[in-house]
Amino acid sequence: MTRARMPRPHEVAAARRDPRLLRAVRERQQDDAWRTRGTCQSVDPETFFPAPNEPADAAVALCRGCDVQGSCLAWALDVGDCHGVWGATTPRERRAMLVAWRGEVEPDPDAVDDPGPPVRDRLLTLVPLS
Repeated sequence: MTRARMPRPHEVAAARRDPRLLRAVRERQQDDAWRTRGTCQSVDPETFFPAPNEPADAAVALCRGCDVQGSCLAWALDVGDCHGVWGATTPRERRAMLVAWRGEVEPDPDAVDDPGPPVRDRLLTLVPLS
């Protein structure tokens, strides 16, 4: 088994602009019952956990059409899940998103009392929606 490498700065920068991450930020903690409505409920769970040398294309394609994709990805980033396909992302993609997520979503314990703009606004200043 190989160790996962830390994402490079350009990968994290790309992750910050990824529409899937922006959707996850918008839908974070918005829907507690998202699991019951996921497309994955009607598919063999092994589809979403391919072996390391197998492509995850089938799972990612299923997730792309799912209504709860953002909530699913937000959950995976919140818990730091690094296995399988969640919210139409592979583990490699999520590692870069996780760095961006933790930097933008989790509060900084060393920060001063003023937390600044809400998380969504901070992400949107990096990548305006058009």
